[in-house]
Amino acid sequence: MSAMQPAAVVGLLAAIAIPNFVKARQTAQYNTILNNLRIIEGAKDQWALENKKPSDAKVTEQDIAQYLRGGRINPVAGETYNINPVGTPPTATLSQPIMNHPAGSVIKAE
Repeated sequence: MSAMQPAAVVGLLAAIAIPNFVKARQTAQYNTILNNLRIIEGAKDQWALENKKPSDAKVTEQDIAQYLRGGRINPVAGETYNINPVGTPPTATLSQPIMNHPAGSVIKAE
């Protein structure tokens, strides 16, 4: 019976720690997505300014690649980024639930 006590303690600790780990991971992913959206917006602004583009100019990932570290934005949770025209904030569409946002949700920079 004494061998079961350590196993019970380990099980209890795991039951407490795992949900906290999942929440922390999802919070980090969400914050990274928001930061990526801010980076995209900044890259769009730089591109538009340097190329004298109007506020509704269409932008491609290739247009702003030189303003992004590594030439692109790397998804952290399988999300898809929608760059949108200059003057329209970029968005990210989630492929999986993150925090209180279900899969398919569209996230905008805050």
